[in-house]
Amino acid sequence: MINKVILVGRLTRDPDLKYLEDGNAVATINLAVNRNFKNSQGEYETDFLNCTLWKKNAENTANYCRKGSVIGVTGRIQSRSYENKEGTRVYVTEVVAEGVKFLSTQKKEVAAV
Repeated sequence: MINKVILVGRLTRDPDLKYLEDGNAVATINLAVNRNFKNSQGEYETDFLNCTLWKKNAENTANYCRKGSVIGVTGRIQSRSYENKEGTRVYVTEVVAEGVKFLSTQKKEVAAV
């Protein structure tokens, strides 16, 4: 079976970087990817895709990219489910990144102390 995704798009918000109890870094991003064709109104539509990045990919993306940065992501589609606080089953489909390429970078400003 093949489960391979290649995306190029813009970050819709700054990466959300967290560290798990085992020390692994994980970042979530939302990527805006334009479709290659026009709709019936003659406009290009955009898909907004959730991506999860791990370890160095997560740290580097959080350090060097922010809202509006153009990045390329290779990875796989993963679906999962969990039960929320209200007891409702929530289904999630996301892209788990295996590789990230920075196509435009905007290093975050470091606050002077």
